[in-house]
Amino acid sequence: MRSITAPGAGRRAQLRMLLAAGVCLSVLAMPAHAQDAPAGEEEDGTIVVTGSRPIAESEAAALDVQRNTDSLVAVAASDGVGRLPDQNIAQATSRLPGVAVERDQGQARYISLRGAPNYWTTLSFDGINVVSPEGRDARFDSVPSAIASQIIVSKAVTPDMPGETVAGNVNVITRSAFDYKGFHAAGKAGFGIAELGERKQYEGSLVLSDRFDTGVGEVGVLVSGSYFQRAMVTDNFETDYERVSQDQRPGWESRFWAQETENKLYRLTRKNWSVSGRLDWRPDADNSISLRSIYTIFMDDEARDNYRFDLDDRQSDLSNSSAACTIAVNPTPTNTGYADVCIGNTPQKGVIYGIDIRQRSTLRAFRQSIFTNTIEGSHSFGDGWELKWLGNYTESKDDRSVVGEASWDSPSTRTLRPTVAYDFSDPNYSRLNLYTTLQLSGPTRYQAGTPVTAIDSFTKPLSSLTILDAIDTTKAYTGKLVVARETSFLGADATFKLGFQFDQRTKVADEKQITLNTAPQFATIGMPTDYNLFSLDQPFLGKIAMGYTFRYFDTDKMRAAAEAARANFAFAPNTANNYDVREQVLAGFAMGTLKYDWGSLVGGVRVEHVKNRGIAVATIASTTGLVTAEAEQTLAFPSLHVNYNLDDSKKLRVSFNSGAARADYDQLRPNVVVNDTNGTISGGNPAVKPERAYGIDTYFEWYVEPQGYLMVGAFYKKVEDVLYRQTRKFGSNALDSNGIDRSDYDFSGITNGGNGRVFGMEAAAQLQLEPWTDTLGLPGWMGGFGISANVTLNDSKVTKPAVPGVPARKVRLPGTSDLVYNVGAYYEKYGLSLRLQYQSRSKWLDGIADDLTDAGDTYWAGDEEMDFSARYAVTPNFEIYFDATNLLNQPGRRFSDPAGMLTAQGIPTASSEAQTIEWERFGRRYSGGIRFNF
Repeated sequence: MRSITAPGAGRRAQLRMLLAAGVCLSVLAMPAHAQDAPAGEEEDGTIVVTGSRPIAESEAAALDVQRNTDSLVAVAASDGVGRLPDQNIAQATSRLPGVAVERDQGQARYISLRGAPNYWTTLSFDGINVVSPEGRDARFDSVPSAIASQIIVSKAVTPDMPGETVAGNVNVITRSAFDYKGFHAAGKAGFGIAELGERKQYEGSLVLSDRFDTGVGEVGVLVSGSYFQRAMVTDNFETDYERVSQDQRPGWESRFWAQETENKLYRLTRKNWSVSGRLDWRPDADNSISLRSIYTIFMDDEARDNYRFDLDDRQSDLSNSSAACTIAVNPTPTNTGYADVCIGNTPQKGVIYGIDIRQRSTLRAFRQSIFTNTIEGSHSFGDGWELKWLGNYTESKDDRSVVGEASWDSPSTRTLRPTVAYDFSDPNYSRLNLYTTLQLSGPTRYQAGTPVTAIDSFTKPLSSLTILDAIDTTKAYTGKLVVARETSFLGADATFKLGFQFDQRTKVADEKQITLNTAPQFATIGMPTDYNLFSLDQPFLGKIAMGYTFRYFDTDKMRAAAEAARANFAFAPNTANNYDVREQVLAGFAMGTLKYDWGSLVGGVRVEHVKNRGIAVATIASTTGLVTAEAEQTLAFPSLHVNYNLDDSKKLRVSFNSGAARADYDQLRPNVVVNDTNGTISGGNPAVKPERAYGIDTYFEWYVEPQGYLMVGAFYKKVEDVLYRQTRKFGSNALDSNGIDRSDYDFSGITNGGNGRVFGMEAAAQLQLEPWTDTLGLPGWMGGFGISANVTLNDSKVTKPAVPGVPARKVRLPGTSDLVYNVGAYYEKYGLSLRLQYQSRSKWLDGIADDLTDAGDTYWAGDEEMDFSARYAVTPNFEIYFDATNLLNQPGRRFSDPAGMLTAQGIPTASSEAQTIEWERFGRRYSGGIRFNF
């Protein structure tokens, strides 16, 4: 802790007056005057400032909260001047024990607790569950850490938490003016650059707060804002594998061929910004009322050049013979060569003649926002009674709109298409070489011509232009009332709570589009049909060697074409994709907390009555009309938590808990959703049952004096009625329209599968050398060293129901890694703070193979991340910082493994990670800037 002389009163007074004036005009209708003592100023005229040991301070604050709770939690707390170290909540939480993150474009997005699926984790602001714009898969990258003073991760569910909390809850405790002694201002400004593509990054935040004595109690006011922008490009290749029905030659059981390979080449800019305000009124020591409002938005402006090579374009040319053949290289086959082992092709290497290029130029403008507003009161009465109440309104929006998507497709004339030599033998590199295609004698015999480097020299006429407006809006209302009584019971200091809560959430999907696919329509909007007239002569911004060069599409010309299309053509609603789903939850809970000298007991039960109603347009045979589906049920969630103090520094915690993961809102709709970009159709199931989970946790915690932490624990959950997404080919032309054949799309829908379990253990340690330097005879400067580490081991198994040709089998829970660990080493002394953080998780299941045409279960390969941060406090109120992220620059890689599916069919097969289906690299990022607080 440091002390400095108080800064000039004039500057501080101006800032205080500015804040007070803004607050009075916007939220206060009463006169107010500032407290006599300035914020943080002692009577002797000095200001007490913390922040010289930010890592130690934040760990100490977190451990203090964690130690004194009556249930199993992990905490990320701000340092002594109110700062969290990371840009968003997902990244900040990823450092805690048992937390794994899933990334998108290299940015932490979803959170998995103790290896459980990400939809088992709920998101709250100040204890109020918030519906993510996407639905129940809570996105944490859209929530900036600037709004938080603490992040509390509850791993054991208590009766006062919603039953949909299965693995745990991430509760973002927002800042309050009462967190500080008086006037407080803090902020930062920074700039960075991405190594890949030399793209820029900007960030900034500002927090202002003060406390006022109004004569009718004390009022605290806090306003904050944050902004973060990162531009980036990516290196990418993707390959989709399939079992080819015509390939019946010996060994076909273990052969899976690439039906399509592609490069998705991104130019994108992502932005997060937020504004929040909080007004707290404390009329006296027994009463408080809080009014809070938060608006946060995630913006993703993406230009994607997608070159897709349709390798199975002429699959029907392949022979159906099952006889063995002489394998010899044949450069002039009578078919395209796809999946033909006889001419020397293999799933890893070969040549395919005269294939289709299916190119897409996509300009997206995605927006995901949360606007949440809460009024809450707490009132204490005589004889130990307490009343708490709150009301909340939250509106979440998921804007999935596409400014414009142009499709460019090769003509049917084979000699105008490329011949492709492919090599997929390296799981981290997809090699493609292009050639012209020459026709020989006969209509079906071709060979490779001259090599081609510039892919856009091949003819690819414009085939369609699509403009999509798609916004999903979720409106949620929450009312909660809790009555508590402190008393004595069974020789203990007891607190009993009785609570009631009502939630209503309504999600409405509104989607409409313009589709142009004729020459007169293109002429009307002035859209060139030659891609070279629609593109830029700009070098590739990435580093991956693709085997060909290309031209980026011109985003300005795309916007101009889209605006012209809007002006000349009408939108048509995508009725098959629109729905209105409402969920009502009426809940009541009773719980008691008994505190003894040896520890505490927390137990009770929560009962929820859930009612769902879905309205959508559905097509049954030749009839189209509105369909309304309803379902309801009542569920009970008992829990018991035992906290035993082995001594003053050691605790043993045992928890019995239960929860239910309900299907997402779009999965409860009574219709289907068609995605022409991805070639998928998804269907809803209003009658699907929730996924039930019953768990037990046993943990030992040692709070090492004077500061430190050691923990080891084990957990087990039994899972019933597992929510399982079934995938198969649609196999019908019922949804064909605008000349688009959707019969071969992948259809998926939610259903209940078998039962299963997940169990594992975790351990954590936080230690600093400072307390032992004298004891060990070490010099004082070595006291700045510290370490934090945690590890989670996980094992999960659930029964996947049988499908035609594949019997029931045991699989992992999707999203679960067998091993997750974090190791952080730091040094902070003399105003310098350095930290190196390493995070790792083993591979995890992404999707489950459903039928014989699938190429196996899909996984994400293990992920490793290393970050470095440095701060130097120039003064107690001002510091400079430097951050380096993604230092290992490890690619994200998804692969398919057919071993599980083949073994279930009685075909013993060794597990393999060779079939890469998605590979992306994002590059290292470096940023720096300033922080201030006073």
